[in-house]
Formats: sequence, structure tokens, C-alpha cells
Amino acid sequence: MRLEIRVGESVEFMMARSLEHARQVDAGEDVDPLCGVGFETMTQFGAVFTPKRWELVEFLKTAGPMTIYALAKRLSRHYRNVHKDVTALIEWMVIEKDESGKVFVPWDEIDVRWPLVKQAA
Repeated sequence: MRLEIRVGESVEFMMARSLEHARQVDAGEDVDPLCGVGFETMTQFGAVFTPKRWELVEFLKTAGPMTIYALAKRLSRHYRNVHKDVTALIEWMVIEKDESGKVFVPWDEIDVRWPLVKQAA
């Protein structure tokens, strides 16, 4: 499964893409699941996806499901900071928590797209 993160798209564009995907599903077309989040600016994206959070995601994907406490110990980070990062990443659909309370990365791939708009001279 793949999570798509888009930067620089308007809310209207994201909604139109979602509506088109829903139309395709309703029409019985064979489409991949639409799993994605979006940010209007790179500044917004950077506030959520800090280097420490990317490090956490990479480590967790490699190590497999574990408790937040175990994750903090393995990363040699303070529990409170790791808990805050995990909570944010759950809100943005990057990490999930299973019924036993372990967190994990459900994605095989995270695709970050930032189309650069060419400005007129």
C-alpha cells in the first residue's frame, strides 16, 4: 500500500481528485485505494514532517510494531517527545495503532509530491 502526500495543491483540487476517485468507484471501475493527505505549502508540510519524525517512521517500518515506550528506548529519545510525534503521525495517517497498543507503519511506500509551479517572468 502507498500513502501519497501532496504539497502545493489547493483544497479545491484535492476535493476534485477525491470526487473523481469516488465516481470511478461508484462506476465499478478498477481503481487503487486513494490514501493521501495534502498541504497547501511546504512550510505546513515541514511543520508536520520534521526530520525526527521521518527518522521515527523509517525506524518503525524496519523494526516492526512496538509500544511507544519501546520505540522511545530504541531511538534513545524521551518518551514524551516520541509520544507527541507518534500522535501527530497517527493524525496524519502515517502510523497506526493496533488493538494491543503497538504502533506500526502500514505503508510499503510514502510518496511525497511537490509540483513546482513555474512563475511568469
